[in-house]
Amino acid sequence: MALYAAAAAVLAGVESRQGSLKGLVYGSSFQNVKQLYALVCETQRYSAVLDAVIASAGLLRAEKKLRPHLAKVLVYELLLGRGFKGRGGRWKPLLDRHQARLKAELARLKVRRGVSQNEDLLEGGSKPGPASQVPRFVRVNTLKTCSEDAVDYFKRQGFSYQGRASSLEDIRALKGKCFLLDSLLPELLVFPARTDLHEHPLYQAGHLILQDKASSLPAMLLAPPPGSHVIDACAAPGNKTSHLAALLKNQGKIFAFDLDAKRLASMATLLARAGVSCCELAERDFLEVSPSDQRYRRVQYILLDPSCSGSGMLTRQLEEPGPGVPSQERLRALAAFQQRALSHALTFPALRRLVYSTCSLYQEENEDVVRAALQRSPAAFRLAPVLPSWPHRGLGTFPGAEHCLRASPETTLTGGFFVAVLERVEVPSSVSQAEASAPEVTPNPAPKRKKRRRKATAAPSSQPDV
Repeated sequence: MALYAAAAAVLAGVESRQGSLKGLVYGSSFQNVKQLYALVCETQRYSAVLDAVIASAGLLRAEKKLRPHLAKVLVYELLLGRGFKGRGGRWKPLLDRHQARLKAELARLKVRRGVSQNEDLLEGGSKPGPASQVPRFVRVNTLKTCSEDAVDYFKRQGFSYQGRASSLEDIRALKGKCFLLDSLLPELLVFPARTDLHEHPLYQAGHLILQDKASSLPAMLLAPPPGSHVIDACAAPGNKTSHLAALLKNQGKIFAFDLDAKRLASMATLLARAGVSCCELAERDFLEVSPSDQRYRRVQYILLDPSCSGSGMLTRQLEEPGPGVPSQERLRALAAFQQRALSHALTFPALRRLVYSTCSLYQEENEDVVRAALQRSPAAFRLAPVLPSWPHRGLGTFPGAEHCLRASPETTLTGGFFVAVLERVEVPSSVSQAEASAPEVTPNPAPKRKKRRRKATAAPSSQPDV
């Protein structure tokens, strides 16, 4: 029941302009942020349809104690979502009494509009576009398990493993209970779009991280070897931090900074569930962190994913009313902060490699920020050429911009994203040449599709057998 009450509170806050949808979700006391975010987004997307059905069924007139936003969330779950499945608390019997009428009103609405599918009821701006075809990417948390064991676990649950993806067409063709191993990231599993794994025992035990492929690129490209000292400059909500810890094998140190206390609290929960033990969290502005502080004298790797417009996020259009295009004033303010953060990061004396990333589509927050930083340090840093086969490159606004990576639902079947890898031209004298050789990113062999012979396994518990 707490889930539905939390979702109703977020919807009420969005309507009264208390904050953005995402900000209100993270400000909620509900623990499973992603589950809450998904429910609120889908309820918001079908808002007009739900209002029409609730009004036609006379639900609020019959049930005086049922508040409008909670009614909308509950009716979404009943008619368009996953059903209550044991949830719903004291409201479930109430909805059961009205279930037949609500379903009948939804059917009448489809007849009146001449459609047969629920999604056909949506207005043009709410209908699913390329973003709705983006698959569910799931990163295997190698601090707790391995890809091969995760694959076997899903196979025992009745999923069909299709091997390593060889093209985007393989991913587009996914449906039902089929899944693949990503062609680039050896720990990334790929499921059909809209596959919901929030209640899967592997996710709840921290063995899986629900993370888009594009969002997994920054840590992979930073590639800090075990034992390294790393800064995650704008760290919350923590998926990239947990990825860095997995690459480090919990050996070394991650200094993670963020200014939002509530997001940091959620991040601490996520990292604990993921088994991360090498991270030091600090509620602090990265711009105020001194590069001359002796605690950071061994920091050779920095991941900088600063606040941005979020224009590449798959559900961004649901967070703000209207088209969601930021004003030029807001873009200038964001870009100014991003440039300060990147320039500051490049002043850490032992720094060898930095990844700058955003979930923005705008040149002002991406190529323009990188170009400005390189112009300030023309002899010290350069753009590293990475992933030459990646299909979507940076905009050609300056020489070398083609080394940057972009991502989008249309070109890479991911969320909208931007990544640039900056590396020092000459290694600082305090760093040995042996340390200076950056590790290569080489995909591991894909787990074999043939099922291994093993003893029968009991149903999963809170600590899954992986």
